Amino acid sequence: MKKTIPKRPRVILHMDGDAFFVGVEIAKNPKLLGLPVVTGEERGIVTALSYEAKAMGITRGFPIFKLKKEFPKVLILPGDYKSYEEYSTKMFDIVRRYADEVEEYSIDECFAELTGLDKPLKMSYREIAERIKLEINNELKLSISIGLGPTKCLSKVASKWEKPDGLTVIEIPSIKDFLSKTPIEKIWGIGRRTSEFLKLWKINTAGEFADKSLPWIKGNLSKPYQVIWYELNGVSILKVDPERKTTYSSVQKTRTFYPPTNDSVFLLSQISKHLEEACRKVRHYNLVPKKISFFLKSQEFRYYSFEVVLEAPTNTPEGLIVLARKYFNNIYRKNTFYRATGVSLYELVPEEVKQGDLFGGMITTNKFETIHKQIDSLEKKFGKRVIHLASSHNAKKIKTKGSDSEDLNRDLLFL
Repeated sequence: MKKTIPKRPRVILHMDGDAFFVGVEIAKNPKLLGLPVVTGEERGIVTALSYEAKAMGITRGFPIFKLKKEFPKVLILPGDYKSYEEYSTKMFDIVRRYADEVEEYSIDECFAELTGLDKPLKMSYREIAERIKLEINNELKLSISIGLGPTKCLSKVASKWEKPDGLTVIEIPSIKDFLSKTPIEKIWGIGRRTSEFLKLWKINTAGEFADKSLPWIKGNLSKPYQVIWYELNGVSILKVDPERKTTYSSVQKTRTFYPPTNDSVFLLSQISKHLEEACRKVRHYNLVPKKISFFLKSQEFRYYSFEVVLEAPTNTPEGLIVLARKYFNNIYRKNTFYRATGVSLYELVPEEVKQGDLFGGMITTNKFETIHKQIDSLEKKFGKRVIHLASSHNAKKIKTKGSDSEDLNRDLLFL
């Protein structure tokens, strides 16, 4: 009888940046090291925070105005999305020195297929991970945490196990030990509602979930959770997808100009122009935003922002400009001079999953979408911006008077 050689288990790496946005700010300015630092000034909420700020009880989403009152010693920075993208690209490129199959999962996370690379690289899998960590730290001055596991789900459990600057390996014999100590809500793909449902069944840990029988999982949960069950039991289902990401979950457009101005017509026109450009970007990927925010930046470098949840998600600018005008005075002060404007479209979802409101707003939106798709086709054919809204005219006209050389197209990838 022919002896069968057992198949080697997969080894998947998951890399996760430690407080990535703040980490980039510290890499650019090492004097920030060890200080309580947050980013998100332009959004009006904390978008990232250092571990020192976290130890003070600050969390993501914390309002900036409240932060200034309650934690006056915390350093508050605006997001520098161009730098975050640049550091992200360099970080992933270092991983690609060792692995061909690298999946960029978010701006600071990736998976890499390491299976079988130990022999050609003449290193153990742990040594490969150690080299990646060392090179990212030496070359980019960034701290990352890495997990190794036989499946994507388990590698993600491993990367979260020790933070910051951690390196954890989960092998098949040790799976149960790790899962017995991991709360069910910490598992990738299991959200709040599902974890609440599972807790009703006395399933409080990932280990208890993995111990349930497959018939029970199939009888009580949908197919994605069956995949998670297999993955947590060491059976690899999810593949590493090396295709470069081409979709966005947040798009930001900003413009700095000189001299500073308090001309509300000009400022609104700039916001209109940003909205046109941001909507054009998300239309290209057939996405629509569920939320928008816009901001003014004063010559004293203070940010004034406002966020709107959309009743009917849309990727056409007309309705968004109406909202910008409606709430403009929430952030505009007549006696304040401003040097920059910006807008963000985020919580992007595919066009096909959007829902209309109850009062016919979607009918108007669909008409605008049809018009803009025709405009997009014209611009693609002739290779230039052939049409713009009247509300953006002042921004385009006044642009010739001079502006800062930096006109950032800040597209925040995969957040």
